[in-house]
Formats: sequence, C-alpha cells, structure tokens
Amino acid sequence: MSRLGRNPLSLVIAIAGLIAVCLAFPRVLAFVELAARELRYFWWLILMLVLGVWLAFFFTKKRD
Repeated sequence: MSRLGRNPLSLVIAIAGLIAVCLAFPRVLAFVELAARELRYFWWLILMLVLGVWLAFFFTKKRD
C-alpha cells in the first residue's frame, strides 16, 4: 500500500498549503506560470527535482 493510500488527508493538506503559498506570494504563482509556459527552458530544473526526490526516497528507505 502506498503512503498516500494510508493517509489521503495529508495529500489534501499539502495541496491546500501549495495553493495558500501561491495566493500569499503572487510572484511564486507567476514563476510557476512562466515555467509551465516555457517548459523547454526549465526541463533541466524538473530533471534535477525528480532526481532529488528519487534520491531522497532511495536513501531514506528502511533496509530489512
């Protein structure tokens, strides 16, 4: 069972927090909008983010 399946409330809270940050800081929303529009320039940033998330899960996984 996935982590999100155990506690779907945490996913809702994370999404609500992201929306609150975007509303509180309009420049963040503008950057996200620019990144979505100009994805061809930000592909390397997305790649680094995905690699960082993968490494974080890989190194924090419990070894049985």
